[in-house]
Amino acid sequence: MRECIRCHTEMVEGCDLKVQGAGYGIILADSEKIFANRLGKPKVAVCPKCGEVSIYFDNVDLLKK
Repeated sequence: MRECIRCHTEMVEGCDLKVQGAGYGIILADSEKIFANRLGKPKVAVCPKCGEVSIYFDNVDLLKK
């Protein structure tokens, strides 16, 4: 359960972030290089009370090197 940082309401998880006008989303990579390792898709949660959007990555083990 994610909690809104603004109003402390339980957020709705499982949302996705898409680029408008395209069928693809965004991918988290471990560097800015063209052929960087792809870590996966970030997840999105939205607060049903105030509309705050939280983008997070839940597989943090991939970030530890």
